[in-house]
Amino acid sequence: MFLEVSQLEVRYAGRPRAAVQNVSLGLRAGDIGVLIGPSGCGKTTLLRAVAGLEPVFGGQISLTQQVVSSASVSVPPEQRRIGMVFQDYALFPHLSVGRNVAFGIHHLPRAAQAARVAEVLALVGLEGSEQRFPHELSGGQQQRVALARALAPRPQLMLLDEPFSNLDVDLRERLAHEVRGILKAAGATALFVTHDQLEAFAIGDVIGVMHEGRLHQWDDAYTLYHRPATRFVADFIGHGVFAPATLVQRGDNVVAQTPVGELTDLAECPLPASYPGGECDVLLRADDIVHDDASPVQAQIVRKSFRGSEFLYTLRLASGQSVLAHVPSHHDHAVGEWIGIRAEADHVVTFPREAEAGTA
Repeated sequence: MFLEVSQLEVRYAGRPRAAVQNVSLGLRAGDIGVLIGPSGCGKTTLLRAVAGLEPVFGGQISLTQQVVSSASVSVPPEQRRIGMVFQDYALFPHLSVGRNVAFGIHHLPRAAQAARVAEVLALVGLEGSEQRFPHELSGGQQQRVALARALAPRPQLMLLDEPFSNLDVDLRERLAHEVRGILKAAGATALFVTHDQLEAFAIGDVIGVMHEGRLHQWDDAYTLYHRPATRFVADFIGHGVFAPATLVQRGDNVVAQTPVGELTDLAECPLPASYPGGECDVLLRADDIVHDDASPVQAQIVRKSFRGSEFLYTLRLASGQSVLAHVPSHHDHAVGEWIGIRAEADHVVTFPREAEAGTA
């Protein structure tokens, strides 16, 4: 692994709980890893520890198989060959774009500096902008300059801390795709922090979900969504609810009996013996629930959110159980109306039963 974090623990004085607890992950050369989670989950602390900006209490961090952080080793940040991009861009307003980008390569001869500045500005789509100033650029362009400046010294690892959080929502996802292309074109290995799932899915080869200092899962986006390792990951990623279910053996197959009907022909379904009496909670994603007026299962529309091509309906069954459904936007029903629904799932994700199922 290019970057390897092993059983990492980071503590702050006066706080009873470690900010990062027993975190292990690996990032291959050329891959982009993303850390996502709610505020205060430890993702930025972990990023700062990799940068050498936070001391390590336990475990270790290795770059290219060299230990750079542990309880007894701390390689200074400037010796780690790391490029950093922050959410506030941190551009020097009195310097031109070219001089901003050249900030970390002053050791090079002037001609080599100019060539490298031109090269990285072309990489981020801002060729020929050396003489402009930050205030003349849009927010997205300023973020590209910050990225070019971080790439200019040819770092072995790029760290990006919520770099799009100051931009409007529409721009964020588009810029995330563009930055992914830039990092891939540069052959960069990167670790990226965000709280925005769309950003994470757009930019990451592998994504880590953190909560209360712990890394719950480190996987690709598809696996996080369809095969969440913990209830927290299932709750945090995507839209869905936990519904009470009973697993029943029927011949060679396992059937999940749920409030929206039986789920059959399930792949990777646990056996009923996995839970006491086969009783568990099943994750029902919004895309597992289909609007079908012919279905005997009826649900009342409690809330609807227009998403352009579809609505996200929040529905309540007669039993009081809530479910979510993605419904094509031409199925425009009023709040309070009852509609038919059925479950359509090819695999089931289950967790131990909790007293009250909540909405994800």
